[in-house]
Amino acid sequence: MATLVSFHAHPDDESLLTGGTLARAAAEGHRTVLVTATDGAAGLADPSWGSGAELGRRRLAELEEAAARLGVARVVPLGHVDGGFAAAGVDGPAAQLHAVLAEESAGVLTGYDPSGGYGHPDHVHVHRVARAAARLAAADGQRLRLLEASVDRALLLRAARLLHRLPGAPEMDLERLAVSYLAREELTHRVDVRAFVPAKIEALAAHGSQQTGGRGLRTVTVLRRLPGPLARAVLGREWFREVGAVAGGRPLDDVMAAAARPERPDRPARPERPDTLAP
Repeated sequence: MATLVSFHAHPDDESLLTGGTLARAAAEGHRTVLVTATDGAAGLADPSWGSGAELGRRRLAELEEAAARLGVARVVPLGHVDGGFAAAGVDGPAAQLHAVLAEESAGVLTGYDPSGGYGHPDHVHVHRVARAAARLAAADGQRLRLLEASVDRALLLRAARLLHRLPGAPEMDLERLAVSYLAREELTHRVDVRAFVPAKIEALAAHGSQQTGGRGLRTVTVLRRLPGPLARAVLGREWFREVGAVAGGRPLDDVMAAAARPERPDRPARPERPDTLAP
């Protein structure tokens, strides 16, 4: 059994991007640890949930509840400013994350793809910090694999078009989604989490402050209200790219399984997209 540390920007990101993976890993006997950069205090929410520090406390409590529903063993908030995570720089947050990785003797770390999925500055900074923390772990001799959570871009667009037809669905910028996340050929892992969709929906429901606010229904609300077959279709897969591994082949179904690594120089090399732990 191994330890999986999953690093996210805000409360609810963990359930949206990796909720099924966390629940599956925990059910299979692995230790799962959730690290969040910010408390979500600047997030969009109905005024009845409070604002600023009050909303941040509420969202951290929601995070704890969501984590419990996913079987997560430990939650670590890093305490950075929501919406201003990048202002913290890379070195400080990377040292915080590295300390967790060392304490937990983690074998797998999840971060975000280079665009942070859809470009949110906090998400992009999670990508940078995760890579820096992985470099620190490597320098210490820790055997750690870094997987970057993303979404199959083609399937995301298809799902967005379906969701867009639902009454009260949130507004979706399809042009922006067309250049967000990663293309299928860049992914190394496609994780089947259909058996854990109920747990994922329960975790989404725990984020009560994110169910309303703004115009129309929030994404969290739309997803947790999907009927069974559609919920399994939309929420039943999660995607990752393992840094330094060969992409473009048959994706793996388990984040705890290592993807193929590039061949040694004295062997014929397989085509791959060049990638390192560089930012």
